[in-house]
Amino acid sequence: MPRQSRIDIAGEVYHVINRANARTWIFETDGDYNAVLESLEETIKKVPLDIFSFCIMSNHWHFSVRPKSDGDMGRFFGKFTQKLTQRWHKYHKTVGSGHLFQGRFKSFLVQTDPYFIQLMKYIEANPLRAGLVSKAEAWRWGSLYLRTTSSELIGKILATWPVDMPNDYLETVNQPLQKIFLDQVRNSVVRGRPLGRVEWVEKKVDEYGLESSMREPHRPKLK
Repeated sequence: MPRQSRIDIAGEVYHVINRANARTWIFETDGDYNAVLESLEETIKKVPLDIFSFCIMSNHWHFSVRPKSDGDMGRFFGKFTQKLTQRWHKYHKTVGSGHLFQGRFKSFLVQTDPYFIQLMKYIEANPLRAGLVSKAEAWRWGSLYLRTTSSELIGKILATWPVDMPNDYLETVNQPLQKIFLDQVRNSVVRGRPLGRVEWVEKKVDEYGLESSMREPHRPKLK
């Protein structure tokens, strides 16, 4: 895998992920997940940025965000991870036991249109693809549940999307994503590559020095 670029530019939309150490399950109870929501609410007051969607799974999480100022994303997820780790250890009575996550989050630039809506579906339907719920909106620990239940946390955590939400979004988010898009997202995550149309990707690669994300992985010669 190429070296992960650490760009953090205001006004750009990002897909952000992080995983637990050794991919062990760290979120299993209501208390675990509530700690995530509480940490989110506290952090966004200190480092405001636009959160368009998120999904908290048992051993990893996904976000779609847009920083307001350069460096905001690093500051936000640094504080969020710190608060969440402290709260999790306090809840489990394991204070001082170390980090929960593998390290610094990974982030990937995303073209706003037309890839934004597809990324929202990818993030918000994660529990559905994993077979944890029969409807994506039934997963309590994500942005889709907050929006469909009119949670008071909507205004405190979630920002208005940069594009109009389709009228049939709730219906289509529960339909399988096209394989070509799933492959594109997974390739973006593995390679650290921007997600978008070819011309846009080439522009961002050149603009932010992401050439390594476009190289094919090294394959050993056959003997």
